[in-house]
Amino acid sequence: MVRHHIMARLGRYFHMVWVNPAHQWQEILSARRQSANAEGNVSYPGFAEYTPEFWLPELYHPAWLVELSLRERLRHAKRVLTEKGCKKTVLYLWRPEFEPALHLLPHDLSCYHLEDEYSFSRVELPVDPVEARVLTAVNEVFILSPALYEKKGKFNPHTAYLPGGVDFEAYSRPLPQPKDLIPIPRPLIGYVGSLKWQIDWNLLLFLTGRHPEWSFVLVGPPSPHPEIADALQTLSRRRNVFFLGGKPSAEMIAYPQHFDVCIMPYGLNDYTRYIYPLKLHEYLAGGKPLVGTPIASLTPYPEVISLPQNAEQWSAAIAAALGTAENTDERRAARQSLAKQHDWEVLVHKIAETIAQSLGPAYADRLSQHVQPTRREASPLTSDIP
Repeated sequence: MVRHHIMARLGRYFHMVWVNPAHQWQEILSARRQSANAEGNVSYPGFAEYTPEFWLPELYHPAWLVELSLRERLRHAKRVLTEKGCKKTVLYLWRPEFEPALHLLPHDLSCYHLEDEYSFSRVELPVDPVEARVLTAVNEVFILSPALYEKKGKFNPHTAYLPGGVDFEAYSRPLPQPKDLIPIPRPLIGYVGSLKWQIDWNLLLFLTGRHPEWSFVLVGPPSPHPEIADALQTLSRRRNVFFLGGKPSAEMIAYPQHFDVCIMPYGLNDYTRYIYPLKLHEYLAGGKPLVGTPIASLTPYPEVISLPQNAEQWSAAIAAALGTAENTDERRAARQSLAKQHDWEVLVHKIAETIAQSLGPAYADRLSQHVQPTRREASPLTSDIP
């Protein structure tokens, strides 16, 4: 998830405490411990996790007890920072339901990072009042997708558009072909990610039926969405469709660079217009041709992504992507160049700069002297700026 990539890497600049979800009260009664860990691919010396104690569970009523438990969880998390000598506290929120933290935890700076349309509605809805209050109240806002920025960037003058990124070094480094790809006939038309309702399953049914000469490879776990069950069942019976299941993150990296064409076949609706698929830059880093639905996060890159408007155009676009013109060293380099500009190290450095500037000139000056954004071996900035 975006939050895991960013928070882990911010530990390179500041002492960072990731607050895990609190235990549910049912767990207390059954004496079972919830396992919840941040899943960033990289973590730095300044990064730490705090998992709330069993006696500070997630509660829902009465209101005074809910607030007391949350206040104590926040206080315990902050104590991790104060014990490291930190004198400034930045509160970094990722969901609108964390709004109470703004009032319960004393802090010097607050940020809200908006990475999704949390209504998850397929039809347009107005901005939720709780989220509107968060957007207005915090000191800095970062918004992931251009459509979200257009809809919600007006609430706070200190709002920045910050797109998704990629671990460029990991995804661009040549890796051996996964063993389960080897026996599949080429060409390979591939998708990596959860199999969920956001995908245009009718489009995949059309393409797989129209082109039995192409192998369609879907790498990822199916989501529990009943409305896609029939499409999955139909596709599973087709000889040119291969479901390879979910993979560990370290293994998933190799697949896009061994596809012949990478696809992002999203449906067009009032939810998908707001998404920013991380696979965009992960695909680009592998250098292979891309074909995607013209959602707002993909349309800025027509020079490296083919964006067909309908099923017939998709058929033609994939055929063109398989041709020699899209598989030259020059085209590969153009895709990888764009991905490199979106390396997580570069993007997180921009966040660190914004935070340091907001904390004051001393922090901004020391940050500018600290490290270049592509140097992973640097020590945390907070080693000399608490």
